[in-house]
Amino acid sequence: QGQLVESGGGLVQPGGSLRLSCAASGFTFSNYAMTWYRQAPGKERELVAAVTSSGRSTNYADSVKGRFTISRDNAKATGYLQMNSLKPNDTAVYYCEARNIYYNIDYWGQGTQVTVSS
Repeated sequence: QGQLVESGGGLVQPGGSLRLSCAASGFTFSNYAMTWYRQAPGKERELVAAVTSSGRSTNYADSVKGRFTISRDNAKATGYLQMNSLKPNDTAVYYCEARNIYYNIDYWGQGTQVTVSS
């Protein structure tokens, strides 16, 4: 059974940085596109950034462009979200998702809390 485990969340001051990791197991990670989502209290889940299975193409929400970078290491079956210049409204639970459109299979992590506060 496939599994995703996020790590790297925590409390950071405005302007600070964090790097989230998403470790995959139980499936062939390199065959899956990966997406990071976030959900703040009282708000709907929103897409933050996405990367294709090869890592060659990425996409970002306008709110994080220029500050966040999504990447992946298929050899390590791990995806990353580098977050710089963090703002209080980046506070949310961050989730990673791996999706194979061809087989219509997706996996979700349990989420990791990111809090940006002074």
